Amino acid sequence: MNRSPLFIIFLTVFIDLLGFGIVLPLLPRYGEHFQATGLTLGLLMASFSAMQFLFAPLWGRLSDRIGRRPVLLVGLIGSAVFYFLFARVTQGGNTGPIYGLSPLMWLFVTRIGAGIAGATIPTAQAYIADVTDAANRGKGMAIIGAAFGVGFTFGPLIGAPFVPDDPAAGPSAAPGYVAAALSAIAFLWAFAMLPESLKRGAGLSRRAHWFDRASLQAAVARPYIGPILFAMFLTTFAFAQFETTLSLLTDRLGMSDRGNFLVFAYIGLILALSQGLLIRRLIPRLGEFWMGLAGVSLMTVGLLCLGWASGQHSLGLLLVVLPIAVVGFSATTPSLQALLSLNSGADEQGGILGVGQSMSALARILGPALALPLQNWSLPLPYWVGAGLMAVSCGLVFTLYGAARRPGRVPAG
Repeated sequence: MNRSPLFIIFLTVFIDLLGFGIVLPLLPRYGEHFQATGLTLGLLMASFSAMQFLFAPLWGRLSDRIGRRPVLLVGLIGSAVFYFLFARVTQGGNTGPIYGLSPLMWLFVTRIGAGIAGATIPTAQAYIADVTDAANRGKGMAIIGAAFGVGFTFGPLIGAPFVPDDPAAGPSAAPGYVAAALSAIAFLWAFAMLPESLKRGAGLSRRAHWFDRASLQAAVARPYIGPILFAMFLTTFAFAQFETTLSLLTDRLGMSDRGNFLVFAYIGLILALSQGLLIRRLIPRLGEFWMGLAGVSLMTVGLLCLGWASGQHSLGLLLVVLPIAVVGFSATTPSLQALLSLNSGADEQGGILGVGQSMSALARILGPALALPLQNWSLPLPYWVGAGLMAVSCGLVFTLYGAARRPGRVPAG
C-alpha cells in the first residue's frame, strides 16, 4: 500500500472538512436570523444532502472517465467559492434583496452549491480504492472517516470563538471566510501534491456514462451489493436522526450554544480517535464483516442508551453514553464502504461508491424529517426509533457473511 497518496488525500479531505465543521453548527441560527420558518429551516438543512444525493454518482462516474484528480480539484474550489458567498450573505444581514434575491434565498444558493461541490467524497473513496490492495482496502477507507472526525473536532473549535456571546447579536461573517480560506488552501495543496490515481484505461473497459441507471440497477441486483447499500442507508438514517436532534437535546438539558459547539467537538474527537487509531488497526485483523457487525451492534446499544439518558434528562449521562453510538458508527461506515468496494469491479469503483454516497445522502435528507417531529412528541423517541432501525441493519449485515472472499477474512458462505 502506497502511504504517500493516502496521506495526501487524508490531508486534502481534512482541510476541506474543517470548513464544513465550522459552518454546520452555525447553520440553524443563521437560518433563524434570516427569518426561516421551521419547515424552511428543515429544507435549508436538507438541501446540502439533497445535492449530494443527486451529484455523488455523477461525480463518481465522471471520475471513472477523466480521473480522480480533476474532479477532486473542482470540488475543492467550488467549496471555497460557496463558503465565501456564505460569508458575504451573512455579512450583508437583513438589509433587503441582493441581486433580486432575499438573503435567505442566497443562503439556499450557498448550501446547494456547497452540496454539489462536496459530493466528491465517493471520488476520494475511489482514489483510495485505486491506491490500496484488497487486504488494505478497509484500512484505507477508514482514512476518510478519520478526516471527518478530525475535521468535525477542530471545525467547531475554530468556529466557536466567532459565535456571538449576545444571543440578540447578528451572525458573524468571519466563520464563512475562514471556511472559504481553508477550502482554498486544500485546493492549492491538492493541486501541488495530489497525483492522479486512476490507471490509464482502468475506467474505460466498458462504455461509461455519467449516470448509467441500467448498470447500477444490475449492480444492486448482484449478491451482497443490495444488502450493503440498504445497511448503509439505515445506519446513516439513524445517525442523521441523532445528529439533527442533538443540539435540541442539549438545549433542553440546559447547555449553552458555546457548550453545544464543544459537544460536537467531543463527538468529532471520538470519531477521529476511533477511526484513526482503533478501527484502522482492527479491520485488517477482524475483517470487514466482523468489524461491520460489531459497529451496527454498538450503534444499536448506543442509541438505546441515548434514549435512556434523554429520558432521564441527564447531561452527564448523555456525555458518558455518546461514545458508544459514535464508535459504532465509526466502525460501521468504513467496513460497509470497503465491502461495497471489494464487491465492485475495477471499472465501477467511482460509480458504485457514488451510489453508496447517494444512499447516505438520501438518508441524511429523510432522517431529520422524521426525527424532529418524533422529538417534539417525546424527547427520547428518535433514539428508540434509531435503535430499531439499527436492529434491522444488524440483520442485513449478518447476511453479508461471505462477502469478503480473501484469506484471513470471512470465508465464502
